[in-house]
Amino acid sequence: MTKIAVLGAGSWGTTFAKVMADAAVLGGDLPSIMLWARREEVAAEITDSHSNATYLGETRLPEMITATTDLAEAVHGAEIVVLAVPAQSLRSHLQIIRENLESSAVLVSLIKGLERGTDLRMSEVIAAELGVGPDRIAVVSGPNLAMEIAREEPTASVVACASEQTAERVAALCKNQYFRPYTNTDVTGVEIAGIVKNVIALAVGICDGQKLGDNSKASVITRGLAETTRLATVLGGRLETFSGLAGLGDLVATCASPLSRNRSAGRLLGEGLTAEQATAQLSQTAEGMKSGSAVVELARQHEIEMPICEAVVAVLDGKLPVDRLASLLLARDLKAEGR
Repeated sequence: MTKIAVLGAGSWGTTFAKVMADAAVLGGDLPSIMLWARREEVAAEITDSHSNATYLGETRLPEMITATTDLAEAVHGAEIVVLAVPAQSLRSHLQIIRENLESSAVLVSLIKGLERGTDLRMSEVIAAELGVGPDRIAVVSGPNLAMEIAREEPTASVVACASEQTAERVAALCKNQYFRPYTNTDVTGVEIAGIVKNVIALAVGICDGQKLGDNSKASVITRGLAETTRLATVLGGRLETFSGLAGLGDLVATCASPLSRNRSAGRLLGEGLTAEQATAQLSQTAEGMKSGSAVVELARQHEIEMPICEAVVAVLDGKLPVDRLASLLLARDLKAEGR
């Protein structure tokens, strides 16, 4: 029996476990799927009641999904290890993962963040800490609003890996009647798209909080995609990735949906709350608030202009009053649109 470990029992980690369980039933293969949760009461609810009400309401989870608070137990014997923890805490978990990881296990990152202090993407953190080659590290991205997927609303996403064979293997494990994965080998582009769109969603949320209209928000989304593309292509990402699901698709979903944590956090900021007050009102991590400074630092290292991200980070740091942000969101010198 194949064992799959999903580390992180928040909304997206739990939903992805459900996606893989439903794919297994559809394919006639019944693996063991074990979630790792930080809190004992969450693990007990998943195992005993087949639900995770804190994050997914009344969604029923397949009975093949169990949970534990023992990280070593979750990882031991797993052929696939899915990582769904906050970006800034990933590295702290990797030592235990390394000590219990199977020699041929594939790592799958669901995390859309950049590590502060190192400016590393999650696949780079995984590779550095575990000594795992790029053919064993995959990334899942795209429009991934967890609650919609948990409700089995049709969704397409991307599985990216340097190895097409590994990408296809992971895609096969999560393909079901409502979740359609496409494969991609542009890991850099897919990860950068997933990281920066969170910061752009904060900007759109701030526009909401400031009662700005759809023209303003459409402008921020479009120019935000341009910022993302500039950074990613300098880092080696492919241009076509940004017109696809991991680029435009994820950006639109995250910026437009009231289910988006980053847009919701931005709205609170736009209404005048501090970053600390907005975080206190959210039940889950808004990755853009944590990764924004790393995005700006990475852009500066490569001399890439990212005025929207710069302005958002200045608001988060308390260096820019939120009511001045609107005038700065599009503050670039006159130039051709494609630059």
